[in-house]
Amino acid sequence: MDLPNQPISFKAEQIEELNRKLAHMRHDINNMLSLIIAAVELIRSKPHMTESLVTTLLEQPPRITASMAEFSTEFERAFGIERRE
Repeated sequence: MDLPNQPISFKAEQIEELNRKLAHMRHDINNMLSLIIAAVELIRSKPHMTESLVTTLLEQPPRITASMAEFSTEFERAFGIERRE
């Protein structure tokens, strides 16, 4: 990972936008975790629903990963951070 060599300045609007994206990511991830918790609780109380809820459980980790990756890309772009792949 390459970090910028110079100080970075932000306008208030840029900070506000990055904060909005962070809040959106937190909201999305909290919703996805809530789905996981709800599915597990339903499985506990109604084991016959396990098969239908497994799909919900399996869909959440990639969605969480995608949400974090999207914000990470925006964060790195804003701060001038370049990834080495």
